Amino acid sequence: MTRVLLVEPDYYTRYPPLGLLKLASYHRGMGDEVKLIRGQQNDWTPEVVYVTSLFSYSWRPVHAAVRFYRKTFPAARVTLGGVYASLLPDHARLSGAQEVHVGLHHPAEACIPAWDLIREEWDGSIIFASRGCIRKCGFCSVPKLEGPPTDLKVGIKRQVMDYHSRVILWDNNILGNSNWKPIFEQLIEIGKTVDFNQGLDARLITPEIAEYIARIRTKNIRLAYDYPGIREGVRKGIAALESAGVSKKKITVYTLFNYIDTPEQFFHKVKDLLSWGVASYPMRFEPLTSLTKNAYVSPRWTRDQIDEVARARRVLGYAGAFPAYKGLVAKFEEARNFEEAFRLREPGTRRSNGTTGHLSGKRARFGGILDWRNSSKDSSRSAVA
Repeated sequence: MTRVLLVEPDYYTRYPPLGLLKLASYHRGMGDEVKLIRGQQNDWTPEVVYVTSLFSYSWRPVHAAVRFYRKTFPAARVTLGGVYASLLPDHARLSGAQEVHVGLHHPAEACIPAWDLIREEWDGSIIFASRGCIRKCGFCSVPKLEGPPTDLKVGIKRQVMDYHSRVILWDNNILGNSNWKPIFEQLIEIGKTVDFNQGLDARLITPEIAEYIARIRTKNIRLAYDYPGIREGVRKGIAALESAGVSKKKITVYTLFNYIDTPEQFFHKVKDLLSWGVASYPMRFEPLTSLTKNAYVSPRWTRDQIDEVARARRVLGYAGAFPAYKGLVAKFEEARNFEEAFRLREPGTRRSNGTTGHLSGKRARFGGILDWRNSSKDSSRSAVA
């Protein structure tokens, strides 16, 4: 029996370390003793240590964890894996890990995660019905980490725990795979709330797919409007969902900026989405191998323009998104360009339609914009990872 320590470094994340939980099941199956911890602890002496990683710009706590366990348990073998380690293995080796694992741990991939290790603090079954993606988006890590679609499953029931209230689907593009229909049928049968966490490819939403989505219990639907060239596909996808009975208040569309687009193109994407009655959630592009968060500025953007988007999200938005509240829709409809759309009005400034926008401190009050979920029927809200 080997004593195996599974370590999630002390970086911010909303989700549990799925890879470590699968490794826990894998090692338990071999009769090993496992312990899962976050950060740095020394109250249990392991023989093997796995340290996971997330985004490349979160590398510092990862290196700190590796150094701590190398020093604290010199007889243990420390392996570093995860997203950062797979994207930047040479940089990851600077941590001092004896092994840097690139890609998936295939023996553990087929295991059901050891959810009992976090049962008290977590209430969702995270599953993959497939790996990879049919797209090759330059801003995405999936083509590098997983490649084209593989490991398509037609059965997911055994991956969903009875004591979990929700299912979180982490497929990178479930609609691009031939197994979408049996998976959706099982999600309907299971009856739990489903989170299509990585988003749905709006370009692939047909009336048939929209009907299935409408039958699945969801709190929100995430789509993506990454390039001007997919405008019509996004519009048709939203229209298909609405026709199937999906409320536009449930739809959020991730809107990429600071990539190869221009500020004017971004402005028109946001304007489109608001006019279609869904919310736009601006997503700032970050290079896959960035070691510092929010340091990159595209050659087509300036830092001031990026800051204008950030300020508008804080002042005019709700939870970082621009909801389709009629005052905000009007603001974008009247704007002639990016600067006018994202400029914040001073108190008492009167619009052409006679209404007044007020800015108080860091909050602009546009007649209930912060309560957009309860606004008109047309109010509503991607990027496929």
